[in-house]
Amino acid sequence: MREVRVERYDAAEVEPRWQARWDELGTYRTDLTDTSRPTFYLLTMYPYPSGDLHIGHWSIKTPTDAIGRYRRMHGDNVFFPIGFDAFGLPAENAAIKAGVHPREWTLANIERMRRQLRSMGATFNWEAEVVTATPEYYRWNQWFFLKFLEAGLAYRAMAPVDWCPKDQTVLAREQVVGPDRVCERCGTQVVKRDLEQWFFRTTRYADEFLRYEGLQWPEPIRLMQTNWIGRSEGSEVVFRTAPDDHQPGGDELRVFTTRPDTLFGATFMVLAPEHPLVERLTAPDRRGDVERYRHEARRKSEIDRLSTEREKTGVPLGADAINPVNGEAIPIWIADYVLLSYGTGAIMAVPAHDERDFAFATQFGLPIRQVVAPVGHGGDDEADAAYIAHTPDEELVNSGDYTGLSAPEGARRITADLEREGRGKSAVTYRLRDWLISRQRAWGTPIPVVYCPTDGIVPLGEGDLPVVLPDDFEFKPTGGNALESHAAFVNATCPRCGGPARRETDTMDTFVDSSWYWWRYLSPHKDDGPVDRELEERWCPVDQYTGGAEHAVLHLLYSRFFSKALADLGLIHEREPFKRLFNQGQILGEDGERMSKSRGNVQDPDDLVSRYGADTVRLFLMFMKPWEQDAPWSSTGITGLSRFLNRVWTVTLDPHGQESGGREEDASRGGGDGGPSGSQALRALAHRTLKRVTDDYEGFHFNTMVARLIELTNALMRYRGTALAGSPDWEETIRLLLLMLAPAAPHITEELWSRRLTVAGEPWRSIHQEAWPAVDEALAAEETMELPVQVNGKLRDRVPMAVGLPRAEVEEIVRAREKVQAALGGQEPLRTVYVDGRLINFVVR
Repeated sequence: MREVRVERYDAAEVEPRWQARWDELGTYRTDLTDTSRPTFYLLTMYPYPSGDLHIGHWSIKTPTDAIGRYRRMHGDNVFFPIGFDAFGLPAENAAIKAGVHPREWTLANIERMRRQLRSMGATFNWEAEVVTATPEYYRWNQWFFLKFLEAGLAYRAMAPVDWCPKDQTVLAREQVVGPDRVCERCGTQVVKRDLEQWFFRTTRYADEFLRYEGLQWPEPIRLMQTNWIGRSEGSEVVFRTAPDDHQPGGDELRVFTTRPDTLFGATFMVLAPEHPLVERLTAPDRRGDVERYRHEARRKSEIDRLSTEREKTGVPLGADAINPVNGEAIPIWIADYVLLSYGTGAIMAVPAHDERDFAFATQFGLPIRQVVAPVGHGGDDEADAAYIAHTPDEELVNSGDYTGLSAPEGARRITADLEREGRGKSAVTYRLRDWLISRQRAWGTPIPVVYCPTDGIVPLGEGDLPVVLPDDFEFKPTGGNALESHAAFVNATCPRCGGPARRETDTMDTFVDSSWYWWRYLSPHKDDGPVDRELEERWCPVDQYTGGAEHAVLHLLYSRFFSKALADLGLIHEREPFKRLFNQGQILGEDGERMSKSRGNVQDPDDLVSRYGADTVRLFLMFMKPWEQDAPWSSTGITGLSRFLNRVWTVTLDPHGQESGGREEDASRGGGDGGPSGSQALRALAHRTLKRVTDDYEGFHFNTMVARLIELTNALMRYRGTALAGSPDWEETIRLLLLMLAPAAPHITEELWSRRLTVAGEPWRSIHQEAWPAVDEALAAEETMELPVQVNGKLRDRVPMAVGLPRAEVEEIVRAREKVQAALGGQEPLRTVYVDGRLINFVVR
């Protein structure tokens, strides 16, 4: 057999060469005006430029890129843009530490990340890039704010913030650390403080957020959003305060309850420590305890306050409320497990039927009264002072004239009677709150309003946009909003009266940037509006969105808010931003924790690319786990993917070389009477693989896709050096292998495709512009296998045959093979071991 010397695959030479060629030819530029092909808008969450990319970024973006390449091969006009979510607190911290403007730090990181992103070999449309920290982009954040203000979707109100009393500054959530909630910069205990801040009215769309028709989103994501919105149906009940020596009474305390049938079991009320009536209702002899408790509550986070594991705390105000159904005076307490931001900031406590209220009542010796029981159980005095869980089939007990009614009927009757008396009504409440967009930080979008002594709050005109961040503000180690001390920024002119005014120094939440960026990708340099309506109607909503499940609530919910608000303003046509959503799992550090520089567990992909090449890294990330699952990083196995690509290289360029040990048999020979040929088996395997790989790409099952291509390549290696190698069936299988592998490993497949075209004397064309191959359903349906044949435990042959043949027929086919006959040496086997579908072993002397 002739010896052909084929060079080894050199990723370091091949990959940058093809990346440069693709850039030169504009292979992945998208003509957004092309109407001849179906559009496919592919979007992955854009990165924050915190520094170098880590392997987690690759695990998000390279499989998404494979989907884009796959869709192109299906004839779609794919748009796969990229950009940078460039505002954020880390840039401010870096500015303080290094003494540089956050813009310098951010842009330097972006430039480094551009290089790293290009090394992936991804099909990003770089001409569509957006950087949210540029005035060209954030000008339109300001424009949206003004439109929302006009439409009643933006407003200003008091809201609590985390405040560092030492640094005299508002802190972001990330800057409050540890169980004691201290300032990360100075270690001072953080307190809550009320400030006037800006909101977007997300609650206007609360009910519409709960409709997911037409959205192919993971069920856990929809469930998380539904729970966050927290729609509850029930009753609003009006309690009134009782008069006493220190206050006249008569104040309304409105509570929302989903179980008005339990009103007779309300034995005390609890207000949030921040409730506006607390001061008025507090008795003089209780004031010291109440103020101390309120101070402690202000230091706690909502998560801490709502924890079911911590001991319940609270103090009585020394005032009572009147239960509207029975006229009973019940004591009013404050407790930190009630939040002013949820419901009305007041609850009626029914300790017999609510675990949280029961724990509180038990802690402080408050009455516990059973008022509902399983049907037929009746009232039980011994049940008082115990917690009785609700059951599906309940009736009212100890509830006056309503006793004996079913719980649903009792709830309806009690609510109707209260409504008739003006003391209650049916109501719907939501856990969802309006979006607080104010951030007391300098590195963000300036809010386009001024405060005028004469005219009050005055929005700027569209002609005054953008309000540009100054290039020379100073960040101090104590923190704080650097804009507040920048006189040239703060001192402004009122656009209404022309007098002096103070510019708003709060900036917008960075979620504003990410709530509309996909529309801007379509026209990143449009200067007469934020969105090109014609392109938006052609390309939106986004066909496929990928990104982390950690953004399941806020980012996705705010994006949906923008879609609905902009549709109502006539700026876009769709009310949902993303048709289909897929959340990849996280690649954790080797310690099992989320990768972060602070933990020192970040894996640098540049090292892996320089050692193995981008294609190997791409394939390894697809193969190491199901894409939607979390897994700790481990480089174990990456060399196996490198060997796999080298085998693809070998079977494509050197089919006639011999696999270890040599293979001289005529692989096209049949396997016995009626047995399928090696050629037929290989073709059937190729089309069966194609059918399954197609399903894998459609369903994001990248790990099984890679496994199937490894299996097909191993089959080719077994036939290498046989008469089948280089045959038309062999070449067709190689063609299918390269086309199936192309979306996942774009560089090596482009190189091999190019060489095949050269050998065939055909003009060059990119494999990534080829059509996805069609499955031969008849071949794909043929269930064939290769059965390993051993003699005394040593492999002597592999025999292609149909799956499911009877054992006698299998033995007959195998023993007719020349290699098997030679290995048996004319002997009759002493024993035959057959493992169905896996191997057959003949034992001879």
